[in-house]
Amino acid sequence: MPSRIVCLLLLPVCCLIQQLSNVDAEAAESGLRAGAAAVDITPPVGVSLDGVISKNGPVTGIHDRIFSRALVLDDGKTRIAICVNDLCMVERSYFDRVKEIVFQKTGLPVNRILMTSTHTHAAPRVPYGRVSKLDDEYYNTLVQQMASAIIQAEKNLKPARLGWGSFDAGKYAACRRFLAEKGSVSLNPFGVAGEQIKSVSGRSQQIIQPAAPIDPQCSILSVQHADGAPLAILGNMSIHYCGGYQKGQISADYFGAYAKHLSEKLSQNKTYPPFVGMLSNGTSGNVGGVMKQNQNKYAPFEWIEESGTQFAEQTLKVIDKIDHKNNLKLAMVEREIELGIRRPDAERLAWAQAILANPKQKTVHGWSKIYANEAVELSRYPQTESIKIQAIRIGDLGIVGLPCEVFTETGLAIKAKSPFAATFSMELANGSSGYLPTPEQHALGGYETWPARSSYLEIDAETQIRQTALELLRKLHD
Repeated sequence: MPSRIVCLLLLPVCCLIQQLSNVDAEAAESGLRAGAAAVDITPPVGVSLDGVISKNGPVTGIHDRIFSRALVLDDGKTRIAICVNDLCMVERSYFDRVKEIVFQKTGLPVNRILMTSTHTHAAPRVPYGRVSKLDDEYYNTLVQQMASAIIQAEKNLKPARLGWGSFDAGKYAACRRFLAEKGSVSLNPFGVAGEQIKSVSGRSQQIIQPAAPIDPQCSILSVQHADGAPLAILGNMSIHYCGGYQKGQISADYFGAYAKHLSEKLSQNKTYPPFVGMLSNGTSGNVGGVMKQNQNKYAPFEWIEESGTQFAEQTLKVIDKIDHKNNLKLAMVEREIELGIRRPDAERLAWAQAILANPKQKTVHGWSKIYANEAVELSRYPQTESIKIQAIRIGDLGIVGLPCEVFTETGLAIKAKSPFAATFSMELANGSSGYLPTPEQHALGGYETWPARSSYLEIDAETQIRQTALELLRKLHD
């Protein structure tokens, strides 16, 4: 009997504790929430890899699997999604299809979704590498899989807190375009002289210096559950890729190694959905691969694993110093702009047709036949293209989405003039509109400027894109 009396007396206290717990839960729910998910998007053997300029052929095996990774954030008023995909690049129409599926299934507006590719060269380039119906089947499946990543991330929304930081990774980056003495650079594929850039396929023995600076900053967005348990990490680094593959083997490059290492270190709490790590590509159109830190000879994929681990370990050190908050304001805006396309004139088209009519002839450049075909392809393009620029606000952090392989100068200029305390850009976001040299770099020439499906926007496109990005950041900040 006495024990029953004690229990009866304790009931109001228990109820009060339960009520207080409910209040705490409701308070947490009314603040910031976050969810993350990863969905396997590895293609089957036979699907085409990469393409256009570097024709890597079909998938023959899988070194490491590739994923679509999504992060959804909600502050009670605004919900946004960021989706990072282990793909070389994706044409806008495919990303648009994904966004429409997500909207139909969840109600998340298409203008609140940023989608991007990491630019691993050991994965499909959608749809530019297409050669068969097998590719089309994979692309259709891929659209569903990328949508599933965002949908699942939204289902995983939980009370959360966010913070950001960065570390200096400049030792890993180097400009891959070199300024050379006038008159020293070999003819370009079109037989034109006068370029000053030694690059991917331009020769010169008279190098002056790198043609542009690097962006040494590796930016980190850290997402935790309300109790401090790791939820997701979004990194951003302006390096083209790592490389060091075996032909035909699928790999997420160092972007995947980074995510895997973080998951191994931080996926310890079984109460929540699995932790998701992701690394997005910044503005790296004119930056080479991840620079080795020693003179060792690495086996295929070995430096990918080691460099991804090094980036992850430095990220973990940053996370410990970040001040995470649960009351950050979210906002997102986007804008469409119309840009001209550098279609070939009659003279260039006649040159291309003459080369293609006699493919065994000797040409002035090893890639002349490739660029003759590219000229014909560009002649079928419309006069203009509409591209999408996005900007996201997370407290005093700004994130920009740009649909090109953007040069580092552009990313640095956006950071310098951004009204936010911290800013970074994601390239190949919401589409793949080719390289984006600055007008000054266009004047110097080099591979990244040669008209092709890999570089086709008007010469002043960078100016317009950069100005639009800054206008969107200011709009979010004001």
